[in-house]
Amino acid sequence: MTVTDEAIAGIKRMILSGEAGPGEKLPREKELASRLGLSRSSLREAVRALTLMGVLNVRQGDGTYVTSLDPHLLLDSVGLVVELSQERTVLELLEVRRLIEPGATALGAARIDGAGIEKLRACLERMEAAPDAQALVEADDEFHETIVASAGNQTLSSLIRALSSRTMRARAWRALADEGVVEVTKLGHRNIYRAIEDRDPDLARAAATTHISEVEFWFRKALSVGDEEASERGREAWQR
Repeated sequence: MTVTDEAIAGIKRMILSGEAGPGEKLPREKELASRLGLSRSSLREAVRALTLMGVLNVRQGDGTYVTSLDPHLLLDSVGLVVELSQERTVLELLEVRRLIEPGATALGAARIDGAGIEKLRACLERMEAAPDAQALVEADDEFHETIVASAGNQTLSSLIRALSSRTMRARAWRALADEGVVEVTKLGHRNIYRAIEDRDPDLARAAATTHISEVEFWFRKALSVGDEEASERGREAWQR
């Protein structure tokens, strides 16, 4: 363990013990470094790292505070990892999404209110009328965001949001690579909507699993060694 890691561990212990709770100010740098038995330079490195992770917030001229520690702050770094992932790593991310999102969809089907269903219907209408791939992707993203938000689990919602950024690009790639697949994607969304409208969690879970599996299948095909043309189209779309 490096000295910086020790400093990070020390600050984490303070937070976990309740010595420094959400929204509270940490001791001054000199005092905190002395308490942790570390140099001030090592402490600064730890503070920088924890700030990037959404754990701390440095206020110039005021001091360093523990953030609210809300899931969306702590999971932001996951979104960065997703954004920096290489193409084949996206397949693993899609597998993770396939394991998690159907459960969230089932929860959403059980808990969604009338306003949420109306919002989903509006998203479907936007998908049908989408003039281009970008508009389709935006409606698609809002559709899934509405479902996950309806599940009523902030941690789950934040995790899926962090994982879906590159997945959204994969959907765009899919639409750009083969126009015929767009209708399949729309059908998948309609099936999810019908299950949610009927307040059927099991059917919603199955529809979401099928939809994500189709995206995963397409992605595997596009990246397969024997399908050079699909791979080239995908790389071009990815770079746009």
